[in-house]
Amino acid sequence: MGIAVLLHVMSVVVWVGGMFFAYMALRPVAASQLEPPQRLRLWAGVFARFFPWVWAAVGVILATGLWMVFAVFGGFGSSGLHIDLMLGVGIIMMLLFFHVFFAPYKRLQRAVATEDWSTGGKALGQIRILIGINLVLGLVTVAIASGGRFLLA
Repeated sequence: MGIAVLLHVMSVVVWVGGMFFAYMALRPVAASQLEPPQRLRLWAGVFARFFPWVWAAVGVILATGLWMVFAVFGGFGSSGLHIDLMLGVGIIMMLLFFHVFFAPYKRLQRAVATEDWSTGGKALGQIRILIGINLVLGLVTVAIASGGRFLLA
């Protein structure tokens, strides 16, 4: 159980922490200091390094979360509302990430490769909005995870 919790929490930290850093620190600096071609190349490179970690985190979060539900609680019938909420919000986050990865990120990659800065800018704008939504959902999930058992009991 301890290893599952550790892997689960570390994966959440990687994903949500990475989104927080990208959205709150890297994005404003890149926007203020880089011209669109450099900014789009930077983001394409950042996402190429970050997204494999997100894929791994998603797999670990889902596997360890479901394992803990069934190993510790004996299923969802015995788990609390906070567990159901974490799973529900987590699934929404995963679906948003899948959309980002397979749609606007792929458009961003193609646009950077062909130096189509207008299309790349539109794709990056979509990614920014969706990552912002996912960041809020991630922070809400962390709040549910850390206090939900006490607040929703």
